[in-house]
Amino acid sequence: MKQIREIMGMAAVIEIIDRDVSPGIFDEVFEYLVSVDKRFSTYKKDSEITLFNEKKIAEKDLSPEMMEIFQLSEKTKKETNGYFDISHNGKIDPSGIVKGWAIHNASVMLQKKGIKNFFVEIAGDIEVGGVNSKGEKWAIGIRNPFNVNENVKVVYLSNKGIATSGNYERGAHIYIPSQNKEADDIASLTIIGPDIFEADRFATAAFAMGRDGINFIETLLGFEGYMIDNNGIATKTSGFEKYTSV
Repeated sequence: MKQIREIMGMAAVIEIIDRDVSPGIFDEVFEYLVSVDKRFSTYKKDSEITLFNEKKIAEKDLSPEMMEIFQLSEKTKKETNGYFDISHNGKIDPSGIVKGWAIHNASVMLQKKGIKNFFVEIAGDIEVGGVNSKGEKWAIGIRNPFNVNENVKVVYLSNKGIATSGNYERGAHIYIPSQNKEADDIASLTIIGPDIFEADRFATAAFAMGRDGINFIETLLGFEGYMIDNNGIATKTSGFEKYTSV
């Protein structure tokens, strides 16, 4: 069973392979994702993050979910030597961490209901469990940042998360905190990690590091990466190729 709905202004996909699954599980997970968007969207005038930025909500009155994101963001900032920072020009924008967090939480919801074989995606950030409808690992393409209709690699994953940061769809939008400018040194950086939350938060930070980002990923236990620079030259971490065969 597979459903696609629009969440956060992006396509959200949930596919469940397990048999005897209640269709209501889709509604439950999509409703959760909608609630995350309502709380964290910087584009919504009545979202919690907007009201906090406008000083209409005090920090002591923030929801547990918001405080969790603040804590996880601070942890990521420390782990990436400041290359991840949700503070910009006096405002808080947690979008670089919320999407992966929400997808992972959605995946955990499915697992708690006994679902083992699933695919959850929002706009290219993906977490998979188990196997696909053919009983095989999930096949996921890495797009060519210079031709989004073409895949440069296909990876095969089970119980993993994969996130790609790049400027090829939304233009330059990843911020380099220390330089007060947007990152544009590389074209794309894909990270495979133990889950999508971990992959996504490090993908954002590593992209901001430019060409050094792939070296940073190499140092992380349990992560692999694939970088494409502005000249179309690819660099991969030492263990990346283990994911390119079924």
